[in-house]
Amino acid sequence: MPRRKKSNKKKSPIAVSVIAVAMVVLFLIRLYQVYEPLIRHNFFKNGITGPLFSGWSLTPLGSDLLSSISYLILSLAGIFVLIGFLRLQRWSWVLLMTWTGASLAIALVDYFYSHANYAVMASNVIIAFALNIPEVQRIFGIRRDNDGSSH
Repeated sequence: MPRRKKSNKKKSPIAVSVIAVAMVVLFLIRLYQVYEPLIRHNFFKNGITGPLFSGWSLTPLGSDLLSSISYLILSLAGIFVLIGFLRLQRWSWVLLMTWTGASLAIALVDYFYSHANYAVMASNVIIAFALNIPEVQRIFGIRRDNDGSSH
């Protein structure tokens, strides 16, 4: 009976999978945010039906189009970070932590001044807590325990 080869790959903790699922949820939310304003303005049926600018400011159509483009860029960037994260790249942990902190700050401002997106807030909180688990930090090379003990 042949023996199994030992894999040299780092074994990822369950928290990495939880983070990946939360990132997919955020991707789906952002994808909805790309299409919702475009559907509301019948963009796919009629195209651009009015001006995007009125003087130096955006019209509601221009604002929604800019918002959709922004969310599309965020969605594509999220996929890029997710791929790096699943490949256990250190840069993806750093970028995801930075992104999550900024997103939480924006979500809190939205919570206090306009409309809160609770799904985004919950996903970001889950990601932030999971990224700070010592095993996750070790696997991405963020935390190094020199003496093997945790403080």
